[in-house]
Amino acid sequence: MASYALSAYGNFLNLIALSLFTYEVVGSALGIGAVMALRLFSGMLAGLVAGALTTALGRRTVMIGADVAQALAMLLLAVGSRDPALGLLLGAVVVLGAGNTFFTVALRSAVPVIVGQDARTRANGLLVTARSVATVLGYGSAAAIIALGGYALAFAVNGATFVVSAAAVLVLRPRTDTEDGTGDETVAEDGTGDEPGPQTSPARQRGGLGVRLGMGGIPALLLGTILLRGTDAFASSSHNVALPIVASLESPDDPALFMTQFWAAWAIGTFLSHQLLKRLWREKAYGERAFALGTGAMAVFFVCAFTGLPVPALIAAALAAGIADGCTEIVYVSRLQAAPERERNRLFGLSASAETAGFTLGMIAAAAALEGFPVLAVVATFHGAALCGALALFLVTLARRHGGAERTTRSPGSTAPLSADEGETHGTRTGAGPLPRA
Repeated sequence: MASYALSAYGNFLNLIALSLFTYEVVGSALGIGAVMALRLFSGMLAGLVAGALTTALGRRTVMIGADVAQALAMLLLAVGSRDPALGLLLGAVVVLGAGNTFFTVALRSAVPVIVGQDARTRANGLLVTARSVATVLGYGSAAAIIALGGYALAFAVNGATFVVSAAAVLVLRPRTDTEDGTGDETVAEDGTGDEPGPQTSPARQRGGLGVRLGMGGIPALLLGTILLRGTDAFASSSHNVALPIVASLESPDDPALFMTQFWAAWAIGTFLSHQLLKRLWREKAYGERAFALGTGAMAVFFVCAFTGLPVPALIAAALAAGIADGCTEIVYVSRLQAAPERERNRLFGLSASAETAGFTLGMIAAAAALEGFPVLAVVATFHGAALCGALALFLVTLARRHGGAERTTRSPGSTAPLSADEGETHGTRTGAGPLPRA
């Protein structure tokens, strides 16, 4: 946890330093956008192969390799920062984009093996909390570190955080993979991520996976959840692009302070999200319904933040958006981690590609839309798409839950055997183990 927090701090520090350094190298806003798009595109491609790579090499190996590669890229960039070369910058950006995806996929899919299925939600909450603290510290210290030692120091600090992260995984040697590559976890049909009891049969586990599509056997409802996550990333790109514009309009004397207030409030909200989930939803299931509700709430709060609110109300809206954002991430990651061991790597790889692709397309579309439309209209349209997707997923989960209840309802005197589908559904509902706790 400590090494992850330190590595995340380096990433957010580098987010500012690398952006400024890129502008110095390319000299134009279009160039910055192109370099950012290259980083996102490399991360999206990495997500397509991350599942197969982690399965072949092992999650621990991938985590160490990703950290070492990113540390070397930062070291080379720090050494060459005084005489920057475009080729060196582009190479480092590709390594950072792909390395972050590989590490994230390996870590998230390994959490249930490291801590156990019952503790995965709590572990995810701690990871989100650690990253929230790192966000505030990274953004807050970037200016001071760059002023003290220039870009070379900022890149060196980020590289050192990757070294610490790799060393922690290497020395602590956490168990990240099962011995046979399979697990006894199953995914409930309603998406709660319930674990099977000791008597859950393979047939009933297969039934619990629900309707499958042609995407390599991924359950339809789970695929819809991943697509909604990508849509949410698409929507989030709009406020990332629009916020500097609003900051310049609302606070022309000090736009940096405006942005700091917004992101600090958001980060505090994500910090509080784990505590709220742990206290309010301790006995609840973490599944598609909760994810859909959180995504919808997050979209509403982000739109409210761009309606010209006074500063206290703006901070409150950003705080609420951060709480919804943090809760949604914990619920989403915990949901994917409920998948069987043999499927988890592929799911997180697909998720990483969907999120990165959504954010990349959103950045391009939002930048183009803001050239001709008001900020509020653009942000509301983008987040409106996420809200509609969240509503659709929520209604589907309700319909499936109602349909499952009807299939498992038996008349008092009936002795007719259950059909195959009914038996599998019934087994999924009643044969599952205890729900995961926060």
